[in-house]
Order: sequence, then C-alpha cells, then structure tokens
Amino acid sequence: MGSNLGELLIREKIISAEQLKSAQEFLKKHDVSLGSAIIALGYVSGEEMAQGLSRQLGYPYIDLDQFEVYPDVINLIQAETAKKYMIMPIHRIRSFLTLAMVDPTDLDVIEDIRFRTGMSIQPVIASEAGILNAINKYYGSSHAVRPKRTMDDIELADDSKVSIVEDVKEEEFDVQEFEQPADEAPIITLVNSIFIEAIKKGASDVHFEPYEKTFRVRYRIDGILYETMNLPMKFKNPVLSRVKILSNMNIAEKRLPQDGRIRMRVRLEKGGRKDVDMRVSSIPTIFGEKIVARILDREMLKIDLTQLGFEPEALDVFKKAIVRPWGIILVTGPTGSGKTNTLYSAISTLNALEKNIMTAEDPVEFYIPGINQVNIKDEINLNFATSLRAFLRQDPDIMLVGEMRDAETVDIAIKAALTGHLVFSTVHTNDAAATVHRLINMGCEPFLIADSVILVVAQRLVRRVCKKCAAPQKLPKKTLLEMGFSEEEADSANILLGKGCEACNNTGFKGRTGLFEVMQVTADIRDLILNRSQSREIKAKAIEQGMLTLRRSGLTKIKAGITTVEEVLRETIKD
Repeated sequence: MGSNLGELLIREKIISAEQLKSAQEFLKKHDVSLGSAIIALGYVSGEEMAQGLSRQLGYPYIDLDQFEVYPDVINLIQAETAKKYMIMPIHRIRSFLTLAMVDPTDLDVIEDIRFRTGMSIQPVIASEAGILNAINKYYGSSHAVRPKRTMDDIELADDSKVSIVEDVKEEEFDVQEFEQPADEAPIITLVNSIFIEAIKKGASDVHFEPYEKTFRVRYRIDGILYETMNLPMKFKNPVLSRVKILSNMNIAEKRLPQDGRIRMRVRLEKGGRKDVDMRVSSIPTIFGEKIVARILDREMLKIDLTQLGFEPEALDVFKKAIVRPWGIILVTGPTGSGKTNTLYSAISTLNALEKNIMTAEDPVEFYIPGINQVNIKDEINLNFATSLRAFLRQDPDIMLVGEMRDAETVDIAIKAALTGHLVFSTVHTNDAAATVHRLINMGCEPFLIADSVILVVAQRLVRRVCKKCAAPQKLPKKTLLEMGFSEEEADSANILLGKGCEACNNTGFKGRTGLFEVMQVTADIRDLILNRSQSREIKAKAIEQGMLTLRRSGLTKIKAGITTVEEVLRETIKD
C-alpha cells in the first residue's frame, strides 16, 4: 500500500506523521509491508487499520473470524494465489465474487483475480490478521503464511495493469455505491479497463459522454478523437459515479462543474513502474454529466529541445534566446498545440543548482525536480498576477507564468524582465507577429514591448506518419505548388503516407511533432513595434530576416516524409 496507506491513516487520525516516519524506517530494516510495520510497532491494531480504511475509502469492513466460507467459493482461488496477494474469497452470487482484501485500492490484484476466475470482483476490507487466519483455516496448515510482502515482491500476470490510488473522503459519497450486488459489481472492472486501454494506446484524454440513448467513450490519440465504445444507458450513472469517486469529486453534486485528480501506478513490461496522473473535469449536459480525464504521463513529456520538431535554424535562435539573462519569451498557439511541452523543455534545459526557477501554472501538469511550481487558485485570489508579484520577492532568476491573461499580469511580467529577470509565458494568437498587437490591445505600451520581449514562438502539433507502415504517396505537382512548394521542392519531395498497421491502431499515424515559427525581436522589428506597424509588416520583416513560418515548417516536414499534406493543411494557412 505504501505511502498512500500512510496518508489515509493520518487523514483518519489513526496514526501521527511521526509514527508514520518511524514505521517507514522500520520497514526498511525488515521484510514487511508498511501496514505490518505500523501494527508491529503497536501504533494501531489490524482491525483499527482496516476499519479506518473502510471509512476513508467507502468499502465495507468485515470480520473474517465471524464469517463462514463455503468450499465452492474457496476453490475459486488457489492457496498460493491467496497467500501471494493476501486475499480471501468469501461469497459468490452468479458471476460476482466478493473478495476480502487488506488493500482494496490494489487494482492489479483485482484485475488478476478477475482474469483467473472469469468473474467480476467486489472488494471488501479485512484485517491482515483476519485474512491470515482465514487462509490457514480454510486452506490447511500446510499453507500457513507469513505477513503480506511488499508490492515490489509481487509478480503480476499482466504487465500493463494499473493501480489507481484513491484519495476520497467518507462524506463525499454513499457507501451503497459499492454494495450493488448485480448491476454495480462490474463497474470497477469496466472503468479500470477503460483507463488501462487508454494508457496502452497512448491517449491524452478519455471522454465519457452521455447522450439521449447512448453512453459514448472516446479517446484522444495524437490530437484526434476516436470512439472506443458505446455502452448501454444502464452503465451511465454507475460509471460516472465511479470516475467521480476516484477523482475525489462529490457524486451527489450533478448540477455544477467539478474538477478532480486520479493518481495511477503503471507496471512496466520490463520491470519497474511509473506514475501517471489524470486531471478530471465534469460538466452537466442536458443528458447528464460529461467527464473528461486528461492523462498526464510524464514519460510522454519530451523535455529534450531537439525532439520537439524545431528546424535547425529555429532551434539555434531559440537556444540563444533562453540563455539570455533577462527578457520575455512568449510561446503562442491554440489549446493543445504543445505550448506547455515547449516551456517545460526550456526551463528543464536551464534547470541548474545555481538557478532559482519559479513557475505559476493553472494547473501544474508535471512536477519537475529542482523547480518551484505554484498551482493557481482563483477562488482564493492566487492568480497569475498575484503569484508573479510574490515571485519577485523570492529572489528569482527565471519565472514561468502559465498565461498572459490580463493587463496586470503583462505589466508585472514586463517590469520583471526590465529589472533583470528571464520570464516565460504563453499567449493565444494565430502567429508570432500577431502577439505584439495582442499585448498592445491588452493595454501595454509599444515601447515596453519593444524593450522587454526578446522572442516569440508560434507552434502547432501535427501527427507523424507511422514508420512501420509508411509508403510513398504520389500527389499532383499542382497541389504541392499551391501549398507553397517551389518547383524544385515539388520534384524532390519524399512524401509518405501511413497505410495503417497494428502499431498505429490502423490510423497511419504514430506520435506527433511540432511546427514552429520563431520570431526574434531584432532591431528592425523593434522599430516596427515602436511605430505600431501592422502584424503583416512585422511578419514580412521577420521572414526577410530568416524566420520560417508555420506553413514553411510544415512543408519542410512533408518533404522529409515526417507528416502529411492533410495534417499541415489542417493546422496552417498559406503565407
């Protein structure tokens, strides 16, 4: 159960933080789990621990010493499996098996038992001693067992399974949600499988969408939504309730939007594990609540600048700008265009022991060691402007502001840049040149923009052609010329198209790359800003000085066989 168990017991006021620390030191010296260490040190009894978890998680608690188990139920699980996972089968109704567990949040175990028995699993909580006694009683003395091993010792049948760490409060849901005997028992397994499949397929978002006669689940993979299943309407309420419970939302509140978070632990094929967070949002629609879970997989975050998709010339300009001692660097583009990834890559490149880097984000999506990250909370007036103002009193070297939303934030960012700080932020504009007029429209004087902004990066994301099924594609030369290719480029372009294979889920695409427009604020462009020149004039001057536009960046990647004509047309306009 690890640190999650400790947090739950502290929240339930069963143990103190000091006792948890002592137990963690104890388990390092002995081959026991955290729960066994807490019991061995006499801080709490096994029954008190189980009952505390029951109150926190909402699963029923049972005393196995007072429970009679029939032989046909015992035979469903072998003694070795019961010992391995410290579980006990106790009841069966048709295809539903009630399983006593020390840790009902261990979904790896639940999935494995479901696979072994072919039954839907309904967990309940029992003490470790109670399960030990039951195993010894029903499986015989020849199968006498020691206390449960740590999670690191447990071997799983399926490497791709997920442990979802629940962080919920007793008053936020009805315990009966977990006690529906027939219709509700498969829901836990169903929700688990939806999330597991999403992670295996590399989805960035999972959409749960209720309509009048159907309940649809969709995955966003490489920026495109795909329908993965249409469920019967009877699954709508239990599935949505299950996701809300996992996300620490109030399942009784269905009239207002809510936000939550799920933490997941993924077992890797070659051993080890990785943590995946999900940011969950619900909103009421006319047919019920729609829930979207954003999967935040840190391993999907590319923090190597060379892997983002910059052309060599643009990357060189970007690298020189981010090592400047002061100034503002802005990244612009629509939602989902990879701005966060670019900013994280930049500050990760700059992250060093001698640098004080501070970020204000809404919300913090990935935690980066060595960087001080602040979550924006508008409800308590902790906004970007407030955070940025506070940062200036924290002796910063580099600051990242999630978004330039208002004049106050822009004003403080400019003052910070002009007083010797490097500031990163984002703006929503269509291209790099238009960013200047967006700042002017927000009330910023042109001379302040000209003196503080040193670089503007516009970006988009396009899907990569799957390398395993890529094949040459012949397009009319006229089409290529209309897109912006020169005669020579049209003749030499190595255009590829994915045919679709198992590796890319038959889409022809695998992964994404960025299109970048990097505008350096040179002396000439600074003069245009001071004269309030139009965006098209600023853009023309930047192109004259060597800037690659978004369309030109796309053409370069088409010619290299990295992406397709359709992808570039979808994300860019002709210069």
